[in-house]
Amino acid sequence: MSEPRTWMCLICGWIYDEAVGDPEHGIPANTAWADVSMNWTCPECGARKEDFEMVQV
Repeated sequence: MSEPRTWMCLICGWIYDEAVGDPEHGIPANTAWADVSMNWTCPECGARKEDFEMVQV
């Protein structure tokens, strides 16, 4: 697996870190962004996956 990447919600700024995942919402740690369901939404504001952009942290 390549280095884990981070993705930021363009609406509220919440960060999805592939190394951490979103276990509270059913996405285990080390889940690649490409493997996150298209139905998943930002846990902070409910934005859709398409409203996220890869960022360097």
